[in-house]
Order: sequence, then structure tokens, then C-alpha cells
Amino acid sequence: MGAVLATAFVVVGVQQVTGAIYHTEAPEKMGYFVDAPEEAAGGAAEAVLPPDWGTVLPTADLGAGEAAFARCQACHTVTAGGANGTGPNLYGVLGRPVAGHAGFAYSEAMVAHKAAAPTWTYDELDQFLTAPGRHVPGTKMSFAGIRDTQTRVNLIAWLRSQGSGGVAVPAPDPARQPGAAAPAEGAAETPAPGGEEAAAQAGGAAGGAPDTGPAAQPTTQTTPAAPSAATSGDASPR
Repeated sequence: MGAVLATAFVVVGVQQVTGAIYHTEAPEKMGYFVDAPEEAAGGAAEAVLPPDWGTVLPTADLGAGEAAFARCQACHTVTAGGANGTGPNLYGVLGRPVAGHAGFAYSEAMVAHKAAAPTWTYDELDQFLTAPGRHVPGTKMSFAGIRDTQTRVNLIAWLRSQGSGGVAVPAPDPARQPGAAAPAEGAAETPAPGGEEAAAQAGGAAGGAPDTGPAAQPTTQTTPAAPSAATSGDASPR
């Protein structure tokens, strides 16, 4: 009994002494600061423009694209006539039908997705590589995706060089250039010269009758210019 009591006293005493020696307090501030920018109050998230392929492809780094493909080699081959692995062979994938590589068993989700996107275009491949599971929910591809746009551009440019050279590079698209944005909803646009008259003609050509009532007449009269020889006798829009 004495030995049991002595052992109990020793255990309790060691706990008390240890607690006093190694006493810790919560830090006043976090050891690591995570810089997460907050959205502006009431503001919408800034729209991300898709890549302007006519601009980014000619300057893409094919070497960096080949290096980026290293993370895909565990599941895919990219040689002509190469065997399928966990994923289909990717030789000539750009411009190829979605879920159309012979001999590979695609997921039901990918087979259904080809109704909305029948071909692997630049944009389709870019969106899928960004987040496969989000772009095609239910796909068997477990890859998390590539968030960096330039890395995806380099990879797609390199994949184009692997059997998809016949897929043309589109012309630069000003609507995809940095700073391009759609006009604000309800904003008035400056009409082009003759815009009202052209709109009336376009409305008639589209099946709608142009407004010829009093409200549609100009408030000031101008002397009409004489038609040129090139346009006389044919006033329809082309």
C-alpha cells in the first residue's frame, strides 16, 4: 500500500512540476500571415478574358510546354500511334473529337460532354486543363489542373506541335486583349453616320417593318446628296 501511494504521489508531483516548467501561452498574433485580398464591397469579381490565341501562341515557350507535360506522362503518351495509358494517347489531340480516341474507355461524363463541345479546340482544351473536374464533372481524370495561364498556353502550344500542326492559329482578337471589356448595360452608344437610316434598312431586311410614321421623320430637312454611279439603283445593305 505504501509503494502504491508513493507511486501515485510521484506521478502527480511530476505532472505538476512539468506543467509549471513547460507552461505555454497563446501567441498574440499568428506566426504566418496569409495575404488574401478581399473583394471590394458590393463589387463583382473581375472577369478573366480567355487567351488571345493569335497573340500568345506565336510567342509561347515550347520548351516550357514540354516540361509542363512531364506531369502528364504518368497517364498519357504523346507519340504517334502510342498506346493508351490511364488516359488516352494525346498525339494530335488538338482538333480531335472529344471522347473520340479509338480504344480508350471514356467516362460517361466525358461522352456526354461531347454534345456541348464536340472538338478539342484551343479554348476547350484550355478550360479543361484549368480544372478538369470542374469543367467536366464526373470525369475519370483526377488531375487537379493547371491554374497558371502561361503554363497552359505553353503546354497547349507544345501539344499542337505534337501532331496537331494542321490546326490553324487564329488571328489576334482585340476583344481578348487586356483592357477589353463589353460596354456597360444601358450605356448609350455613339451612332455611326447614317446609323438610323441603316438600322431602318436592316430592320426591313430582317423581316421587321421600318418605322415610317411622323415620329420617325427627321426634325430638320437636309438636301439629299446625289447618289453615286456605284450605288444608284441598289440601296440594299450588303
